[in-house]
Amino acid sequence: MNAFDWHADPISRATPITKSYRNTQNVRRFLTRECGGAFRFDRPFMAWLKNGTEKTMGDAADEWLRRQVEKRKA
Repeated sequence: MNAFDWHADPISRATPITKSYRNTQNVRRFLTRECGGAFRFDRPFMAWLKNGTEKTMGDAADEWLRRQVEKRKA
């Protein structure tokens, strides 16, 4: 099986985040579509993405949105 191409392969909510994960324009387009125009990568979120636990791109979108709610509460 070929490695997932984070630059070109289609990304869905079910796409697993693999060890080869990269913050690409393709990923940014997916997360902007899922999270809205305010989506931005930040260091804590990027660290969470790459922390080695199994997750999907849907999990990533949900986590980013959860973090935004937490920021608004603070």
